[in-house]
Amino acid sequence: MGVCSRARTPQPTCFIESEHSPGHCPYNLSYLMVRDGYYYGLALFGVAALVGWLTAPAWGVPALALAAFFLWFFRDPERVIPATAGAVVSPADGKVTDVSMVEVEGAARRRISIFLSVFDVHVNRSPVAGVIRDVRYQRGQFHNAMGAASAEHNEQNIVTVDGGSQSVVFKQIAGLLARRIVFSKKIGDRVERGQRVGMIKFGSRTDVLLDAAADVKVKVGDRVKGGSSVLAYVGSERSELQSTLAFHSQPGGRK
Repeated sequence: MGVCSRARTPQPTCFIESEHSPGHCPYNLSYLMVRDGYYYGLALFGVAALVGWLTAPAWGVPALALAAFFLWFFRDPERVIPATAGAVVSPADGKVTDVSMVEVEGAARRRISIFLSVFDVHVNRSPVAGVIRDVRYQRGQFHNAMGAASAEHNEQNIVTVDGGSQSVVFKQIAGLLARRIVFSKKIGDRVERGQRVGMIKFGSRTDVLLDAAADVKVKVGDRVKGGSSVLAYVGSERSELQSTLAFHSQPGGRK
């Protein structure tokens, strides 16, 4: 029987584990929540019971409330994944805080930033289907994730997914409270659109970097859900589909 172990990187706040490789821990087995929720919740329920037994039941209430919070925080709901060609879905639940053009390695990219409050689902999902070509961990600071400086200076995990027609980069960025970035895939793994790939614990940010020509469908202030909300459309497949629909809508076009 294989032993379930986690391989940590030299950095203490980020670890990578494989979901499908034999002998490795799966990230989630379609439970109602990430397994960490069970660990925290059961431990705190035990603390509440012990404190209540040694003192008075009322003294165990704070630990019970904290246990309930952890069970709720680590929830992992199922999502309906869009099947539309070229769709880029949100990698996380949260609020869109920035839609702008930025320069990355000399090339113009369109950036969509999503802030996750402590009340949002913190499970992260792949924005597109493809093969993971690069995973780069960057040590950094822990500024407020809503600030512009966090995109470059905060601790983060930078993932590049080759979607065939073009690559999409998304970042898991630690925030003021977040101290643990989890990524469950490795270079060479195939991921599907909306597939679970990790999480950031306790308040954070995710950025998605797209081709400058991407057709963005969200704006600052919009609320999005990981895996189900479409952020943008990219790639030649989408362009061909739009051209076909436009042709059929014209007078004389085939119906």
